[in-house]
Amino acid sequence: MRLAEIFERIVGPDAPIHFTAYDGSASGDPNSGVRLHVRTPVAVNYLAQSPNAVGLTRAYVSGHLEVEGDMYTVLRRMADFVFAKGITVAPRDLVAIARSIGWVKFVNRVAPPPQEMTRGRLAGLGWRHSKQRDAEAIHHHYDVSNAFYAMVLGPSMTYTCAVFDDADGALDRVAADDGALESAQFRKYELVSRKLGLEPGMRLLDVGCGWGGMVMHAAREHKVKVLGVTLSKEQAEWAAKRIAQEGLSDLAEVRHMDYRDVPDGGFDRISSIGLTEHIGDRNLPAYFSSLHDKLVPGGRLLNHCITRPRNDLPPMHTDGVINRYVFPDGELEGPGRIQTAMNDAGFEIRHQENLREHYALTLRHWGANLERNWDDAVTEVGEGTARVWRMYMAGCVLGFEQNVVQLHQILGVKTDGADSRMPLRPSFQ
Repeated sequence: MRLAEIFERIVGPDAPIHFTAYDGSASGDPNSGVRLHVRTPVAVNYLAQSPNAVGLTRAYVSGHLEVEGDMYTVLRRMADFVFAKGITVAPRDLVAIARSIGWVKFVNRVAPPPQEMTRGRLAGLGWRHSKQRDAEAIHHHYDVSNAFYAMVLGPSMTYTCAVFDDADGALDRVAADDGALESAQFRKYELVSRKLGLEPGMRLLDVGCGWGGMVMHAAREHKVKVLGVTLSKEQAEWAAKRIAQEGLSDLAEVRHMDYRDVPDGGFDRISSIGLTEHIGDRNLPAYFSSLHDKLVPGGRLLNHCITRPRNDLPPMHTDGVINRYVFPDGELEGPGRIQTAMNDAGFEIRHQENLREHYALTLRHWGANLERNWDDAVTEVGEGTARVWRMYMAGCVLGFEQNVVQLHQILGVKTDGADSRMPLRPSFQ
């Protein structure tokens, strides 16, 4: 039995994807506009070892499975047609596949692509979310290449959710490369600044500052003295150069250090933009307590992070594609869990909002940037890493659109006795 026949038997004859294989067989809709092509038996080995998203990712990242057409469209149709139906590979189908390519080739185990962070590599670095292990997890994702990130993120070098003012118009402008993403990232930083109530002369701590976008925005636009910290050495070096180029060295500084090593006390405001995902559920109380200790009375914290849609969901699968290829040791919690941890650390919650649709739009822009710069990106980081990013960003667009994940900003205040030092009505709406 040929591979396309097995594919058709598993998913049915009406799959909205064209499927082809190295044995010359074909199935599905040839006019679908998207095609999955099994190039070699190694792809089948990967799928046999892991008949799920991990196996598909290994096959694609290594180049043994090819996707022709828009990656988002492929993943959307697979989600709607295959995963939604709960289709799995039956034992009889595995036997048929083994017979078609030969038992020896079928059972031969193939090492994962080098882009995969295996559990063994992480386990050798100590306990989950220890300083050494966190540093390696951050290095794995963020120290890929500053040049590569510039191709994907654009001039702002901002790797967090932007804020758009017109959903329909923003979607229309994804392919235009006309500065819409830069405007939306500026709007995000300005929204954070207004929520924090930044004023000239204040001291701001930006934890997990990345390439220093918020650091430079606060210094340039609000004349605030800012310290940013990041575990990525490449980010810190890039940010230091950009700060000097913009003439902001008297107000802005980025250090390569763990947020846990920042001395307590003395900051008027703290921004945490995209760091909580790396903290871990059991460490949230200590995290928010440490930030509370770093603030003066009346100080504010703005926490901006990816969240899960509910607080009562079982723990995240830590052995899936995202943890293996993108964010090792990453964890997401529901907004209520984060808000409770902030409350228990002493923060009074003053505002919360969900920006998940904005993140789907942000990811679409990043994906379009990657496609525009594909050849240069492959030259810079290799085809395997570029493939990881293509699949990861398209999958995340789908996740935010379908409410699998969300993005919350939560504003907390370290009250000065009973005084929150907040206006009666917020000025940031």
